[in-house]
Amino acid sequence: MNNQNKSKKIFLLYSLIVFGFLIFLGVMLLTTLKSRDLPSLYTKESSKATRGSIISADGFHLATTIKLYKAVVNTYYIDPEKRELFVELFSIYSGIDAKEIEDKLKKQNGVAVLSYNIPEKQAQYLKQLSYELRRLKVFIERKNSITGKTTLHGLNIIESGESREYAYDKLLTPIIGYPHKVEEDGYTYTKGVKGIEKRFENELQAKQDEISQGPRDVNGYIILNRDSFTKPEINGLDVKLNIPVELQIRIEKMLDKMRAELNAREAMVVVMNSANGKVITMASSNRFLPKSIQTEDFPSLNSNMIEYSFEPGSVIKTITFSILLDKGLVNPYDMVNGHGGRYQIGKKVITDEHKFSWLSAEDIIVHSSNVGIAQLAQKLPGADFNQGLINFGFSTVSTPDLIYERVGSIPDSLQLNNEIYKATCSYGYGMRVNLMQLIRAYSAFNNNGRMVTPKIVDCFIDGHRKELKIPNEEQIQVIKSSTAQRMKDILIKTVNEGTGTKAKTAGLEIGGKTGTAHLVEDGQYVNEYNTAFIGFANDKTTRYTIGAIVIRPKKSQFAAQTAVPVFKKTLDILIEENYLKPAAADDNSSKPNIVK
Repeated sequence: MNNQNKSKKIFLLYSLIVFGFLIFLGVMLLTTLKSRDLPSLYTKESSKATRGSIISADGFHLATTIKLYKAVVNTYYIDPEKRELFVELFSIYSGIDAKEIEDKLKKQNGVAVLSYNIPEKQAQYLKQLSYELRRLKVFIERKNSITGKTTLHGLNIIESGESREYAYDKLLTPIIGYPHKVEEDGYTYTKGVKGIEKRFENELQAKQDEISQGPRDVNGYIILNRDSFTKPEINGLDVKLNIPVELQIRIEKMLDKMRAELNAREAMVVVMNSANGKVITMASSNRFLPKSIQTEDFPSLNSNMIEYSFEPGSVIKTITFSILLDKGLVNPYDMVNGHGGRYQIGKKVITDEHKFSWLSAEDIIVHSSNVGIAQLAQKLPGADFNQGLINFGFSTVSTPDLIYERVGSIPDSLQLNNEIYKATCSYGYGMRVNLMQLIRAYSAFNNNGRMVTPKIVDCFIDGHRKELKIPNEEQIQVIKSSTAQRMKDILIKTVNEGTGTKAKTAGLEIGGKTGTAHLVEDGQYVNEYNTAFIGFANDKTTRYTIGAIVIRPKKSQFAAQTAVPVFKKTLDILIEENYLKPAAADDNSSKPNIVK
C-alpha cells in the first residue's frame, strides 16, 4: 500500500515537472515569436556643412555662418514629479527664463519647441543635459494604447538652420552684399542676394554634409571600426578680399563726415594698386545692416561703384586727349583758341567756366577747357573715337568680382562722326560710365599705358586653410608707354597748377583730373551735379589709382570744392596707415616731379 502511494507521488511530481517545462517552452516560444521593439544595434548621425566666410585682407571675418539648433521635448513623457527639475535645469543650461519655459510647456501640450535659435556651443551643453535628464529619470516610458508598444522620448537638440553673422555691422556694405533665407526639408539655409555674397554663391555654399553610421555602444555613440562609415563635411570656401578692415573703417568714417559736410546724397572712394589691380578700399557713405534691412535702406543696397552710371563730365577729357595724343593728332604744345570761353558748333554753344583767349593743348586738360577739347576732338574720326573709348573699357564690365554692373553707354561711330556729338562726348556728356570703369581707365596713365582689372577678391581658402589663387586678368596695353608718361605729366601739372591743387601732398607724386556734370531728370538738365576727381598717388615703391565721386552735393557744384577734398582726405589716411610713404624734403633720390 505504501509502495503504491509512493509511486503515485513520484508520478505526480514528474507530471508537474513535465507540465512546468512545457509551460516554460511555451512562454519562450511566445516571447520569441512576439514582435518587439528591440533597440537597433546600429546608429546614424549627420551634421550640416556650412557656408564659407568672407574674410578681410588682414584676416578678420566680415561675414560668417553659425549653426542654429532647436530644443524639442514631448511634455507627455516628462515625469510630473520631476517637471520642476526639468524646467530649472533647462533654464540654467539654455539661459532662458524658467517662467518662459513653463509657459511654453503649458501652451504646447505634447511636442513643444522650447527654442529655435540655440547657438552651436550652447547646443552641445544641452545635448549633455539630455543624457543627464535620462540618467535622472526625468522622462518616463509610456505605452501606446493602440499598438501596445512602450516608448520613451527625451529632450532632443536638432539642427534647425544657419544664420549669417556680420561682426562689423555696416562695414564694407554694400560690397559684401546680403543674403536671404531658404528653407529646404525643414532646414534654413542662407543664399546671397547682392554683392560678394551673390557673386560667389557657388564658392561660398556648403558642398557636402557629414554623415556617420555604424554599430553603437550602450550610450548610443558610434563605434568606429571596419563596420562603420563616415562621409566628412565639406564646408563652402572662404572668400578672402584685398581690402583690410582698419583702412576701410577709417575711409568710411571720413566719407560719412564728408557726405554730411557737403550735404550730398552719397560719397564714394576707390583705391586700387596700379600695378596689380588689387583694390585696397572700396567705400561708400551709404551703407546698411545686412541682418536688419529697413525700407529706408533700399537705395543703399546697390554697389553704386558699379551700379550707378552717370555722365562723367571733364574726367573724360583726359581719355579724349590721350586718344588724340596716341594717334599723333595733337601736340601738347599746340596753341588752341579759347574763344573767350564761348564757342559755337552748329546750334550748340559750348562754354567754359573760366575764359581763355589762347592756351596750349595740354593746358586744356590742366585748366579743364570744354571749348578747347571740343575743338581738338574734331580731329578724331568717329570710328577711332568710339574704338578708343571701348579700348579704355567703357560700356564693358569693369571687374569680375561683383554682379549686376551697369556698364553705361557710349555713342556709336556714326554718332561720333557728328561734330556736336563728338564735341559733347569729348568732355563727358552724351555717355554714361561708373566709378570702377573710370578707375580701370585711369590706371593706364599710372602703369605705362597698361590698363589693369580691379581685383576685390584675392583668393579662396578651403577647409585645409589652403589658399586657392585666382588667375590675374591680362593687362591691356591701351596706349603707348610714351603717351601714358606724357598724360601722367599733364595730370601732375593739373594738381600743381590747375583744378586739382587741393590734392597736393608733399613728398608724393600726385596727379588727377576734376569733373563736374549736370544731372538729367525727365530728359532735362537740372540744377544738380555730380562731381569727381580721378587720379593717382605714388611714393617711391607703390602706385595707386584713386577715384572720388560725390553725388548731388548741395554745398558746391565744383569738384575742386567737393571731390578733391575727399580725394585729399583719402591720401592723408593712406599716409597715416603707411600705405603711402612721402619722401623727405631733403631726399635727393626722389623723382623730380614729386611735389615738394
